[in-house]
Amino acid sequence: MNKPLLLISVLLMAVPCVLMAQRRDRQGNYLARQSVENGDTIQVVDLLPVYKFTRPIDARRHARLIRNVQLVYPIAREAHRRLQDMEDEMLTFATQKEQREYMKRMENEIKKEYEPVLRKMTLAQGKILIKLIDRETSNTSYELVKELRGGFRAVFWQGIARIFGANLKDSYDKDGEDQLIEQIILLYEAGYFN
Repeated sequence: MNKPLLLISVLLMAVPCVLMAQRRDRQGNYLARQSVENGDTIQVVDLLPVYKFTRPIDARRHARLIRNVQLVYPIAREAHRRLQDMEDEMLTFATQKEQREYMKRMENEIKKEYEPVLRKMTLAQGKILIKLIDRETSNTSYELVKELRGGFRAVFWQGIARIFGANLKDSYDKDGEDQLIEQIILLYEAGYFN
């Protein structure tokens, strides 16, 4: 066999291997594309971001924290979205009476939808949810309840939370005690967790 024919056959066998090694997105498309710049075709490959974190001390606790954040983070994001929608809707009402009726209706709707989920949460998941709501909305849970439902209800729910060892006034500190949660959220948003 002559050398050019051997070289061509080796190259043809390598092309499918290269194509199979490329990453695919969730729809099954390759994350590589071509770009033409100054008449040259350049292969462009989108890579997932790379993060460097310190290694957790207790692997079991870290795995539990990951599971808890995966469960609670979508709820906190949904709370942020709903809060924005509610604030936009409340601007359309002319009187405070209409606003209060709307708030009661929304409270009943949210209770009906999320009460079963919240009842199944552990205390640790509830504490993470309180912190993540602060992260997403830039307001503590206590401030949100006080703003939306009044000071008396805020004090009441704060008392209930304190009985169970939680605090609605907890704030999110991404550079301090909540650094691991922030790392998990970065990985979650980058697509490392499903």
